[in-house]
This record gives sequence, C-alpha cells and structure tokens, in this order.
Amino acid sequence: MPSDQSLVAYAERRARLAGRAILDGGNPWFVPLDRLRDEVSRKGGSLISFANYDYLGLADHPAIKNAAHSALDKLGVGALGSRLVGGERLIHADFENALAKFVGADACLSLVSGYLTNLTTISHLMGRRDLILYDELSHNSIVSGIMGCKAAALEFRHNDMEHLQSLLKEARSNYRSCLIVVESLYSMDGDIANLPELLALKDSFGCWLLVDEAHSIGVLGANGQGVSEYFGEDPRRIDIIIGTLSKTFASCGGFICAQRSVLDWMRYTLPGFVYSVGLPPVIAAAAQAALELIAAEPERVTALQTNAQYFLRKAQEAHLETGSAAGHGIVPVLFPDLKSTMEGADFLLKRGIYAPPIVTLAVPKGLPRIRFFISARHTSEDIDRTVGALEEFFAAMPAGTRRHTASVLGAAPI
Repeated sequence: MPSDQSLVAYAERRARLAGRAILDGGNPWFVPLDRLRDEVSRKGGSLISFANYDYLGLADHPAIKNAAHSALDKLGVGALGSRLVGGERLIHADFENALAKFVGADACLSLVSGYLTNLTTISHLMGRRDLILYDELSHNSIVSGIMGCKAAALEFRHNDMEHLQSLLKEARSNYRSCLIVVESLYSMDGDIANLPELLALKDSFGCWLLVDEAHSIGVLGANGQGVSEYFGEDPRRIDIIIGTLSKTFASCGGFICAQRSVLDWMRYTLPGFVYSVGLPPVIAAAAQAALELIAAEPERVTALQTNAQYFLRKAQEAHLETGSAAGHGIVPVLFPDLKSTMEGADFLLKRGIYAPPIVTLAVPKGLPRIRFFISARHTSEDIDRTVGALEEFFAAMPAGTRRHTASVLGAAPI
C-alpha cells in the first residue's frame, strides 16, 4: 500500500497536471500571428485581432520604423551596459524629457521592462516600518514588488474607497510611511480607478500614491495623457506614475514619472535600473517616435475612444456580460464556465477573429472571459462582425447556461 506521503505527492502532481486538460481541444495561446494572418488571407479573408495592446494603431507606423532604422544605423543594436557605469545615449535623456512633458510630470526614468518597473520601485521605496495599501486586482508586478519588501501590506476591495479609508483610519498611524497602489485602467475588467478620491485620501492621511498607468497613457483623456487628464487633476499630485512602452508606444520597456529629486536619487539606487542595462537605442527611438505621433495626432485617441464606446454599447445591446467595463480600450466578455470560454474563442478564430480566452492564469475560478483590446484601427464593421459572432455563439448555447452566474467581477491582470 502506498504511504500517506506518497498519496499526498500524487494528489499534488495530479492537481498540477489537471490544467493540461484545458488543451485537449487545442491550444489557443502562443499563436504565431504573422502565420495566422497569412493563412486567413490565403482563404480570402482578413484577420481581426483583439488580442494586442496596439491601442492607437502605431505598431507598424512608417515613422516608427524609420526612426528605428535610423537609430540602428547610427548607434547599433545593443544596450552595451548599465547607464550608470556604461554611459548612456543622448536619446535616453531626450526621450525621458519628452515623455515627462507629455505626462505632465517633473521628470521620467526609463527601464528595460515594464514588469520590472513596478517590482523594483515598490520594493525599493518601502521598508520595515512602512505600510502598503493596494487594490485587490493589482497586477502581478505590483504584488511581486510588495512581496519583495519588508513593509506591511493590506489589500483593499477593488475600487472601494470606503474600505480603503477604513483601513487607513485603522492602521496608518502605526507606520512611518504609507504607499497606496492602484492601477488607472484595470486590464482585466476595463474599469477606472477613482483618482479624485484617492488623491483626497492620500492628502488626508499623509500617504504617497503610486498609479500604474500601463493601459491608460494614450487611452484616457482628450489627448491620451492618462488618468489625470481624464479627471482634470494635476498629475504632479501623484507621487509615482508607472508606465510601459509596450502598449501605445509600440515598443518595449517601462518608465517612472516623479519629482526630479526622487528620480535623481533612483538613478543611483534603484536596483532594477542600476543593475540592468539601459533601453537599446532602437527601442528608445521607436518609443520616442510613437510619443511624437501621439502628441501630434490626438485624433488617434479620439478614434480609439469612439471604437471602445461603440464596442461596449454593441456588446450590451447584444446582452453580453461586460461587467464593470467603462469602454476605454478594454472590454471583457464573461462566459459561464471554462469550457464555453474555450469554445467561444475557437468559434471566433474560425471566423477570422483572434481573441484568446482568459481562463486560469489571471482570473479566479468561475470568472473566465475573453478580453477585447480595442484599437483606433478597428472599424465599426470589425466590431459589428465580432459582436455578431459572439451573439451567435451564445444564442446556440443551451437555455439557462448563457448568463454568467458571478455577480462580482474580479481578475488579477496580465
């Protein structure tokens, strides 16, 4: 007879392997998009992708490609080392100054990874005598940064300012410093943080505020300047703004916007900056070209916002479950279970619509969904075709199974 220990080990192994059953009907992830586009084109169709972060449709813009080519010819490919000890390129400071001006912050510092930016910043800022309060739906990079430091941490209910206030009343006075951490536009649910109330609480309780604007720069506000512009607030009231270059900037990396004195200190002390290489010049040049396009062509932001609102309205008219989505670049459609989510994604793909399922990695059990990233390049016909396909899929489901059973959304974003 097997021992109790071996039975436990077997049960744990079986639980780990159970996830592979998801792939029995095919793997909808890691799809080579270029090949998929070619296959759909050969059949006389066109692929619509809602899986990418290309909110402003800049990913293959000629000006960005030309800027990258020019940087490649002049400066080569490699980053060559940490900017602290290996020196930096002129393009680093030029880009960071331009980005700080666009965001409305005093200064900016770029890093090679968006994920790393949250992780290293949070773990570096907060210590043993400090407190971190963070939204329960915070990105894994935020959670990892919190886990990597010795500060106490408390989670507050998603976008629940009353719960945050109650935690501050109870715990703030017990700690030296306090950091409130939120995202501006939540990437799994498509809703927005309540910045005015967050600023009021920060000021009232003497806290710092860190806002992750990964999905909101280029998306929120009339000019795409982010959540501060959206609410009409001064971005300098936010102590730390975190962003990425892989979304609207059609590039790769991350950045921090803050007071110049704070970033002057970080340039010499922030582990993720000091011990990592600088942005390769090709990447920095592409991001700078994208920034110039965003500033010069605000109509791209308007087109994105129009498309996102149209997608949300059409989805709601079709009685699809979109949860708390506000119609700003991201709209999730919830499904009743894992099986139907996988089938729904396959149903769309067979009709030339690429939108992979989100089933286990980033959402709690019982909240599977397909997440739609809207772009300025999408057309009303693209959206009508997609919503119509979803409506067709749900209409074919057995009676009583279409409506999602969960009353509250909640997903840890990726």
